[in-house]
Amino acid sequence: MNLERLERYIETFYGEPERLERDQWNYEDGCVLLAAIQLYRATGKASFREYVLNYLDRYVTESGAIRTYRPEEYDLDDVMPGRALIFAWEETGEERYRKAVEALLDQLKEQPRTASGNYWQRKANSDQIWLDGLFMAMPFRMEWDTRYGKKDQYLDILRQFEWVRDHMRDEKTGLYCHSLDESRKGLGADPVSGRSAVFQLKGMGWYLLGLADTIEEMDRRVYDFMRPLQDILKEGLQGLMAYRDGETGLLWQTVDQAEMPGNQIEAFGSAMAAAAIFKACRLRLILGEKYAPMAERILGALTDEMPEERDGKIVLKEDCQAAALFMAYAQYLLYQSWESGERIHLKF
Repeated sequence: MNLERLERYIETFYGEPERLERDQWNYEDGCVLLAAIQLYRATGKASFREYVLNYLDRYVTESGAIRTYRPEEYDLDDVMPGRALIFAWEETGEERYRKAVEALLDQLKEQPRTASGNYWQRKANSDQIWLDGLFMAMPFRMEWDTRYGKKDQYLDILRQFEWVRDHMRDEKTGLYCHSLDESRKGLGADPVSGRSAVFQLKGMGWYLLGLADTIEEMDRRVYDFMRPLQDILKEGLQGLMAYRDGETGLLWQTVDQAEMPGNQIEAFGSAMAAAAIFKACRLRLILGEKYAPMAERILGALTDEMPEERDGKIVLKEDCQAAALFMAYAQYLLYQSWESGERIHLKF
């Protein structure tokens, strides 16, 4: 696995904060921040920490308000950067970050729910459950409840994951539909089951990494809550890994339709799956001997093909894709560090 180009790209990317100029509180940037936090924890490199704090300083006011955040939209995507806010509060002790975290927690308290009790993806998508939403909300919610709450959110978090497993997983393939509309009225929803029609890799990537992240934030002593999530994660990984491309080890955009015209290998979802595997191996949720080589093959294929040199610089096609690759790399470093018992030091 040749990681030199990826390391060079990471150095360039995080050295250019102007890349994230959307001027809107958003989950895409939140993924970039989460990757920076993970890289900081893996390497101890202070520039990753400063990147996160400098970014958040642009959005969080002295009073703790989040610029451009729209709580009235009840969008789970807007909750995802809350994980960076928790990090900032713990690193600095500045109360504005705690207040910003509480604003997102307040949204979740009022978040509309389906009749089954699961969160709507957002107000504009009434009665719809998306795999993305579990990644966006549950690790954040679990992290706060474990560290600063009463662990009284565990049961609801577990029940939402279990409901998705029971109603959005296809028994024949072991794969998950991307969304389910409990009203059966949404565009593309099956009139009987409410499921979306295809198995999208991105959704599976979000979901599996959301499971791994949520488990990581749990109090491991609460075994009765952790074990069911571990089983769901292991089962989901088994289902997805059965559809790897034989030549590259990567995964297809529409997971089970490799031969479908227009279908293609997708880097984003493949990277998310690799990140989930590395984390699950480090947490001893799955067998490292079996699964780590799969994730290493994915990361190797991505780093060999995706970072390209143009005009003397290493580039990727899109930043959100980069964040997924960064998270996979960070989890690879953390897994290697756990195996060796030593912190990994980057070359740059």
